[in-house]
Amino acid sequence: MPTVREIEQALFDLAPKDGAMDWDNVGQLLGDPEQAVEKVLVALDITERVADEAIESGCQLILAHHPVMNCKWLPVQTVRSDTPQGHLLLKLLRHGVSAVCMHTNLDVAEGGVNDCLAETLKLVDPGPLGDGDGLCRMGTLPAPMPLAEFAAFVCKALGANGVRYADAGKPVCRVAVGGGACGDYEDAAIQAGCDTFVTADLSYHTFLDAEGKGINLIDAGHFPTEDPVCGRLITYLTARFPELAVSKAASHREVIQYIVKD
Repeated sequence: MPTVREIEQALFDLAPKDGAMDWDNVGQLLGDPEQAVEKVLVALDITERVADEAIESGCQLILAHHPVMNCKWLPVQTVRSDTPQGHLLLKLLRHGVSAVCMHTNLDVAEGGVNDCLAETLKLVDPGPLGDGDGLCRMGTLPAPMPLAEFAAFVCKALGANGVRYADAGKPVCRVAVGGGACGDYEDAAIQAGCDTFVTADLSYHTFLDAEGKGINLIDAGHFPTEDPVCGRLITYLTARFPELAVSKAASHREVIQYIVKD
């Protein structure tokens, strides 16, 4: 059986560590690097429910996108059972569950978060947006589509509980995508000639200015826009280590709910 260290290195082959932003915290963040691994649980986030699922199913490793301990300039100062993070970390350590997290390095990687998002949304010939960080992707639809129809397609394709959108009065043809909170790349999408930008966590004022900037915006949620990469990670690890049992967490799903007006 492979060790956690060997699995981490294989994942860095997919998403090199030097692709991570300088503030990020990626790689093995918890556990014993020499621990032998038989079962891996893949999830976007390591939550208490994901930790319980990993323990109950006998997993030695959780592979996640978002770091369980985030930001190099905000290191963990305490690990106490009476704080949410401390309780989670102690639970994982006590049960011998390691954590490997691939974050912004997986966002920018070929075949990573944003390539998976473009693929899920059926974009034709997707490629780099040209933003300074190499994060987002863009492509075209097979045929132009009204924005409301495309927004409904995005919602269904990503399994979102709902989407928010702003209409700039243009049909959807050339689309930029950025999984997670990529609103800062809106101007790059406009400069690249995109009529529509699909991302998450957009602010009121960003929506308010969309028509004046001439770009349709779709906020499909942080979880739905990034979750497609979990399937890619499972496929990749299974191919690299056929002896591993790799599964996706059933307990982790979109937490944002919507009420539809009558």
